[in-house]
Amino acid sequence: MKQFFIKDAASYENQVITSSFLVSSKQIKPKKTGDIFLALTLCDRSGQIDGKMWDNVADAVDTFEQDDFLKIRGLINKYSNRYQLTIHKIRRMEESEVEYSDYLPKTTKDVDELWRTVSAYVAGFQNAHLKSLLEAFMGDPQIAEAYRQAPAAKSLHHAFIGGLLEHVVSLMKLCDVVAPLYPQINRDLLLAGAFLHDIGKIYELNYERGFSYSNDGQLIGHIAIALRMVNEKLRGLPGFPPLLRSLVEHMILSHHGQLEFGSPKLPQFPEALLLHDMDSKMACMRALIEHDRQVEGCFTNYNAALARAALKMERYLRAAGQVSSGEAGPGGPAQTRGSAPPDPSLDRDSVLSREGAVAAAEPSQPLITPNPLPPPPIAPALAAHPLFAMRPNSAFADKLQQALRLEDSAEAKQEG
Repeated sequence: MKQFFIKDAASYENQVITSSFLVSSKQIKPKKTGDIFLALTLCDRSGQIDGKMWDNVADAVDTFEQDDFLKIRGLINKYSNRYQLTIHKIRRMEESEVEYSDYLPKTTKDVDELWRTVSAYVAGFQNAHLKSLLEAFMGDPQIAEAYRQAPAAKSLHHAFIGGLLEHVVSLMKLCDVVAPLYPQINRDLLLAGAFLHDIGKIYELNYERGFSYSNDGQLIGHIAIALRMVNEKLRGLPGFPPLLRSLVEHMILSHHGQLEFGSPKLPQFPEALLLHDMDSKMACMRALIEHDRQVEGCFTNYNAALARAALKMERYLRAAGQVSSGEAGPGGPAQTRGSAPPDPSLDRDSVLSREGAVAAAEPSQPLITPNPLPPPPIAPALAAHPLFAMRPNSAFADKLQQALRLEDSAEAKQEG
């Protein structure tokens, strides 16, 4: 039974641990001396950690490959604001030693209940053609089982067993709420797009041992795979309208929203645009915050897909609460650690409510306090200039007065 999980690394800092991991990636790199070292990405169901093996590498390098399970003894330490494992000893595990549930993260939701939710939405379709298409997919035992098991992504969002189904159910619920707000939106078409847009993921990804791209995933990608799957099912639905088929295909092709993000087409009708808007950012940002490995600070690492770093709101507000309560040291806000119990008074809702109450109780203050000192006197000739007529709070007049005084002073020195 695995006892150490990566999410608990903060509690084991500077301690030697022995535990098992799945190898997500394996690289052989050169040291400055010319010798080699191993750079591994190790994972379990709770997260990922970098593993470095500096010594006795030649004895270990050929004993395992990516996607193998390893028993490792090493030191948990912190480097460049992240925890890592400095590996001392390593051994490839036999299949009989592996408990797969320790290494592959899985949805916490009831998969059967999620599937029933999808079925209820499809049963309520008014469009008989779209209903028949989705029922053809749901009635295919191989596709249905894969749809219930597949992750929604390799790493970006819903990267766990059952993640695709959980993602789609969340999206269908959102579609069901938003569609009535826009009279021009066809609800059935929008929900069909939600169900089909990522269906190619069931063949794009491998998820038996770790999460990686299949050969078809590398060569074709989930968008093209989904189009192929739709085409195969439509062969059994000869009465399906060609124009409706084009709309369904367009929603699959355009759901990434931008050409540079892998969509061959930009969304060109309201249902396609709405599907992209609801699918694109929120899940990615949530996953970025949840899985960021930065030990300190309020922001995640920069994420290329989102083109930004994300704020860790709970840590940000907790640090602000500690400053206001005098808990910060001279170096700034106290940093929170995973081992420290959270203070309920400093959670997101409490801090925001408290800040809102303070803002409502205190009168607003100007950001810049007016200078209480009177302006220095100027020559009568300058004072008579029209630019210096009394204009309260004129920053431009103040600056011009200063410039003219300097110029007048310089001329007086030259004449003297």
